[in-house]
Amino acid sequence: MLDVDGVLVTSWRPLPGAVETVGWLRQEDIPFRLVTNTTQHSRAGLAAILCDAGMPVQAHEVMTATVATAAYLRRHHPGARCHLLATGEALEDLRDVERVEEGAEVVIVGDAEDGFNYESLNRAFRMLMEGAALVAMHRGLYWMTSEGLTLDVGAFIAGFEAAAGVQAAVAGKPSPDFFLSAAESIGLPADALLMAGDDVQNDVNASQEVGMRAVLVKTGRFRGGDLQLLEPPAEAIDSIVDLPSLLS
Repeated sequence: MLDVDGVLVTSWRPLPGAVETVGWLRQEDIPFRLVTNTTQHSRAGLAAILCDAGMPVQAHEVMTATVATAAYLRRHHPGARCHLLATGEALEDLRDVERVEEGAEVVIVGDAEDGFNYESLNRAFRMLMEGAALVAMHRGLYWMTSEGLTLDVGAFIAGFEAAAGVQAAVAGKPSPDFFLSAAESIGLPADALLMAGDDVQNDVNASQEVGMRAVLVKTGRFRGGDLQLLEPPAEAIDSIVDLPSLLS
């Protein structure tokens, strides 16, 4: 299981060793899934971007928070009227969701980029105050881009929870269901899998809670203090280029 942002790419440019590591997994016939909280791209779109970057992956090998959100809604809110605070081509993976601008039963929050403004935030907040459930595509607080660390969905989720007195249901990482769905897609038990990510809480510790082996990659959003947050027996490697030797 490989995280994408900060582990394989930064702003969709490959990090050193990423192309070679994905190629090594192919050569060794080791199945993998790219498990990402990205909500800007559909799984097909993300696969195409990575192929262009030299990492040939197929859409079924990508697990996104948007796909997890669609599955969560089917299980817990079938047929619900949903207000979606998110943008991007990833909305293709939510095409079956009934979307409304007022009177929603569920407020879904993903990466809205410049769509996070007073008008949009207040519209969603008022629907929550009227009784709508809150679903977070994920709750990562920040991530690494070519411009530096950038606020992410979780910062806005925390604001909604505090202001509206609600608790968000989380569809993407660190939800146990997200990791177990990825394991199911490969057809292996969780204890046969390894998760490599740059987020000590959402990638590493969360995957260990469902029985996976985990490795913290010291790129992307990694900070030195994260090493003290690692839950044993998690390990740390300098970058994804070190993964083949670790597995060997």
